[in-house]
Amino acid sequence: MSDVKGFCEPRFDAVRAALAALLGKDDVGASAAVYLDGEQVVDIWGGYADADRSVRWERDTLTGVNSTTKNMTALCALILADRGELDLSAPVAAYWPEFAVAGKENVLVRHVLSHTAGLPDLSGLTAVEELYDRERVTAGLAAQAPAWEPGTAAGYHALTFGFLVGEVVRRITGCSLGDFFAEEVAGPLGADFHIGLSADHDHRIAALIPPPSLSDEYAAGAPPGRDGTRQENTGAVIRVKDVNSIAWRRAQIPAVNGFGNARSVALVQSVLANRGSVGGVRLLSPRGCEPAWQEVFCGDDRVLGTPMSWTVGFGKFGNTFGWGGWGGSLVVSDPGSRMTVAYVMNRMIDRVRQEDNRGMEIVMAAYSCLH
Repeated sequence: MSDVKGFCEPRFDAVRAALAALLGKDDVGASAAVYLDGEQVVDIWGGYADADRSVRWERDTLTGVNSTTKNMTALCALILADRGELDLSAPVAAYWPEFAVAGKENVLVRHVLSHTAGLPDLSGLTAVEELYDRERVTAGLAAQAPAWEPGTAAGYHALTFGFLVGEVVRRITGCSLGDFFAEEVAGPLGADFHIGLSADHDHRIAALIPPPSLSDEYAAGAPPGRDGTRQENTGAVIRVKDVNSIAWRRAQIPAVNGFGNARSVALVQSVLANRGSVGGVRLLSPRGCEPAWQEVFCGDDRVLGTPMSWTVGFGKFGNTFGWGGWGGSLVVSDPGSRMTVAYVMNRMIDRVRQEDNRGMEIVMAAYSCLH
């Protein structure tokens, strides 16, 4: 068992024990947090911020959470919808006129948020550096034809999700997705989460560590499907060394380049589980939260190769919703229990080579404490 620091209500000791066990086994450094009824009940961390185990993981350590960022991007869209500035059932082209070409006239905002828009790949993109040019990427998406009739099928929009939602947000507000999130979400909540990271936070970063026996050339791909295999990468290959680079930090790639820890992830997402407010700060009405857990699509996901239920912005799993990131980070919210659980780490696991249940072990430990 490893030393775990932070705050944990006694009745949630099982979460502390679960994190300690992970740190004693697969993890190098990690954090876990639980919010219940809008109140923090667990905020713990431990281990090391570096592969050499020479720098301790501290309370304010940050790391890249990859696709766990999508939860934050989706929340921004729901806030605008709740304010009446965004109609989830409207065509994307109502906000982004250039989008209405190549068979995308009837792509709705909810299609984009539920991975059913038919735009899972960035056509013609071959290098990671091209992701840093938002105007080029969004112009390419505006010109691109959908791979299927929008709304009829789902296929995980790993990178395009953030650019599509982000451009709609930008057209409405005049702000980039990262700037909108900073001003309208992170700022009011006091949440230490960043979509794109400025240089003054670099000293707090715990770089992602490749899975055991792999190097920083380890590349992202779709999670393995039911047969244990994953789709080949299409377009730009994103490697661990890319997501650890300064250029990646400085960019805004709203699907994948968020930086935070379990505390900040759970704090932000607890807004949805707690009917729109947390810590006395209200970001949405209770009704404005509901699209987060209302199913839009249920069936086989063409990219993930597995059955999926998608809501407006989130994966739905039974009575819970949320999403995780490449390598292992995870956030799960339960509107029935008004609970949000987050797990953020630096040691990645490749699920083709090794089963990775770390985030779910934290989630299940939290559930065990409710009864």
